[in-house]
Amino acid sequence: MSEFQSWGQVPYAEQNVSPFLWRHHNPYPEVDAQTNILPYGNGRSYGDSCLNHTGSLLNIRPLKRLLSFDRVQGRLTCEAGVLLSEVLACIVPHGWFLPVTPGTQFVTVGGAIANDVHGKNHHVDGTFGVHVECFELLRSNGERLLCSLQQNSELFRATIGGLGLTGVITWVEFRLKAIGSNMIDSENVKCRNLDEFFSLAEDSDQQYDYTVAWIDCLASGASLGRGIFMRGNHASQGVKSAPRLSLSVPLTPPISLINKLSLKAFNFAYYHKQMEKVHQQRTHYQPFFYPLDAVGEWNRIYGPKGFYQYQCVIPLADAKAGMKAILTEISASGLGSFLAVLKMFGAVVSPGLLSFPQEGVTLALDFPNQGDKTRQLMQKLDDITFNHGGRVYPAKDARMSAEHFQHYYPQWRQLEALRDPRHSSSFWRRVTEL
Repeated sequence: MSEFQSWGQVPYAEQNVSPFLWRHHNPYPEVDAQTNILPYGNGRSYGDSCLNHTGSLLNIRPLKRLLSFDRVQGRLTCEAGVLLSEVLACIVPHGWFLPVTPGTQFVTVGGAIANDVHGKNHHVDGTFGVHVECFELLRSNGERLLCSLQQNSELFRATIGGLGLTGVITWVEFRLKAIGSNMIDSENVKCRNLDEFFSLAEDSDQQYDYTVAWIDCLASGASLGRGIFMRGNHASQGVKSAPRLSLSVPLTPPISLINKLSLKAFNFAYYHKQMEKVHQQRTHYQPFFYPLDAVGEWNRIYGPKGFYQYQCVIPLADAKAGMKAILTEISASGLGSFLAVLKMFGAVVSPGLLSFPQEGVTLALDFPNQGDKTRQLMQKLDDITFNHGGRVYPAKDARMSAEHFQHYYPQWRQLEALRDPRHSSSFWRRVTEL
């Protein structure tokens, strides 16, 4: 079923799909015993970690029931197919928020755990997995295991960031974040170059829960790394209505709308639209956390060939040199990114065995798929990341080598030992050479 693809639409996969309709049901006997299985949430991973070419997907999206909500202690229990947007609709009116959220609210809770997602507040709160109390894991032999730090702890750690390979999460209990309103007090600060980004990040991390920067990756020389540094906190009071999400890309154009000319024009306009050095505003949380969610099916703008996302992290000691090398390489290539996001990761350690973040600086980029030209650039970025002691995010990867993956994540063998024998993915087979 071709509609079950990754968000980047690269690579394409042929796979059977079976629905998981009820958490008390065991769907495994209904899937051909000769094929391997992978849980599939809402398909917002960018590469092939959510794909299972020639195998079967188990669609968990029908598991979308909210089971319990402790409004006093801030605890939510829900099925794994619930979207973060559905969680927010329930908890925000009662003064609670997600402990950690990625850049889209349209991922499932199960997917947030499987990819151990991070957000603008990693320096304060770590990853989503840090806030998970427990979950039920259904294995292909029909066994149902309650997993937490105290019970079945090895499987608990392997499942957080485990890319759906240890079994199917049926339900989850996790902690929430108390808030005073549904609004964000934010500041957008123009930064002239990468050095100014590091200075702003250092000054902001103690005062702001949320920090991130948009970077003009076509800039070079003294302007290398220029951009808009965004920081914010939940407002203590006030209520604002959510903006209407009315825009949508109706179809896939025959060619990518993202090219060198459109990128140059967009980056120039976006950087210069803010006239003052600092712009303060109070806004609803949605445009602050999820600006791209305002445009439905925005991935279609990249055309039928899709796009690659590349996200790496460089440890703090090498962060400035590593990021300068990466941005210099991108600027020289002319293959700039429409979405270039730079932020600091903090020292909060996730329980996840293969969790991506580490203390340092992370850069996320989108590249239109131009075949070998794009892959050659990303290989150069891989080499820089590798040489500076960093690593690449599996949830956003479609082409890193097995050698690099196994170097970045030496714990992969522990995950392999705990992997459900019927579970696999296109990504796992590619990077472990099994």
